[in-house]
Amino acid sequence: MTLTIGDGEILIGLAQEGAAAGPVTQRLDRSNRHGVVAGATGTGKTVTLQVMAQAFSDAGVPVFAADVKGDLSGVGAIGVPNEKMLARAASMGLTLTPSAPPVVFWDLFGQKGHPIRTTISEMGPLLLSRLLELNDVQEGVLTVVFHVADQDGLLLLDLKDLQAALKYVADHAAEIGTQYGNVSPATVGAIQRKLLTLQSQGAENFFGEPALKLADLMRTDVAGRGYVNLLAADKLIQSPKLYSTFLLWLLSELFEELPEVGDPEKPKLVFFFDEAHLLFNDAEKPLLEKIEQVVRLIRSKGVGIYFVTQNPADIPDAVLGQLGARVQHALRAYTPADQKGLKAAAQSFRVNPAFDTAETIQALGVGEALISTLDAKGAPCVVQKTLIRPPASRLGPLTPEERAALIAKSPVAGLYDTTLDRASAYETLQGRAAQAQQQADTTAAQAEAERQRAAAEKVREREEARESRAAPRPRASSRQSMGEAFATSLLRTIANQAGREIMRGLMGGMSRRR
Repeated sequence: MTLTIGDGEILIGLAQEGAAAGPVTQRLDRSNRHGVVAGATGTGKTVTLQVMAQAFSDAGVPVFAADVKGDLSGVGAIGVPNEKMLARAASMGLTLTPSAPPVVFWDLFGQKGHPIRTTISEMGPLLLSRLLELNDVQEGVLTVVFHVADQDGLLLLDLKDLQAALKYVADHAAEIGTQYGNVSPATVGAIQRKLLTLQSQGAENFFGEPALKLADLMRTDVAGRGYVNLLAADKLIQSPKLYSTFLLWLLSELFEELPEVGDPEKPKLVFFFDEAHLLFNDAEKPLLEKIEQVVRLIRSKGVGIYFVTQNPADIPDAVLGQLGARVQHALRAYTPADQKGLKAAAQSFRVNPAFDTAETIQALGVGEALISTLDAKGAPCVVQKTLIRPPASRLGPLTPEERAALIAKSPVAGLYDTTLDRASAYETLQGRAAQAQQQADTTAAQAEAERQRAAAEKVREREEARESRAAPRPRASSRQSMGEAFATSLLRTIANQAGREIMRGLMGGMSRRR
């Protein structure tokens, strides 16, 4: 048997049972209706993801996928099929031609790929609050910080910008609180401490410039094949909040920036979200509503989202109901919770009368899956027990040398490798503080000079007063001058003569009376 597929389809595998046995394909014009790839660990999810990623790439569709374990990197190298793979291809009527799609490696930490960054402003207070695990009060204060930064023209690019803006709001809490509501310095301090924790996890590498341009994720090579963008997530997954928040941010940016295209002939980008349950763990209602909105509306932007998880029950019903393609690898129902998940997975498929869906899910071998995709009318096809086709690229990870060689020749080499640190909130507030300090120093110096001048004036006045009191006064002399003596003598003479004349007159008058 030779497998033949129609134009505008990608081959996933071969149906094994029932009247509809034959190739199981995914229509490109329905690939923006999203999907889920589920199954227990070790059942073949990674190989299925690799097969689908290369098939989309060969069809000219760019792909973004998180490489959680590191073994998906082999998609960047031409495969060397072993006898088992060749035998499987032959049993499917498939000629296995080893090949590899063009690959670009990314890494938030800049170690195993090109650095991938965004700014604090682009992240926004809602996603940043989830990343920092803030409560409602703290999220409200963070929202105020963003608003104040916008009003004051403060660019929030990296973590130090946000820390500076938080300090600015705390220092002006009284005046800001009258306009936006109470802003407690204690709450600001709590946010600052959580920022330090985030910084210790390496998140400072994620915030800054140059920020990622979405167009660099949507490239095709000269042969028309879409680039497979692989995010090195083996280290990132150790910080699950950062991992899930980053991928949600990326989806949000795609939703915000891409134009409406309706249902294109093929997607503009296919997005594989591995360990998808991390996205929904402990998510508050506003965040779940945002996720649901993005998933529902982003398909009209030509983006298909494929959640990769162990159990479809990990995905909320509001999101799961919007997923068209379903690939279900084996599940093991050992616990009541597992049995509930198994039942939910079985009921999500359109029934195939050839087999019992729930029993078949438990009996699937490695490399087998139950698959249902959408037909030309957008309706789910009957579920098929499918043997996944062998990949044309390498199974297993690349060597560090092979990875480094692909990084060196990638189309974005040199665009993101050097960090930029232009003037933003931190520098602006530092400048304002320096200017205020300089003004304060000038005012203090002037006040000190005036104080010293006044003190010197007082000292001078005291010295003059002391000198005035200490100067000798001229002493009055008891001796008379010659003129004074002559005048005194003359007066005495005149007085004596007058006295004698008077006395003579008196005496003479008295004598005559006698």
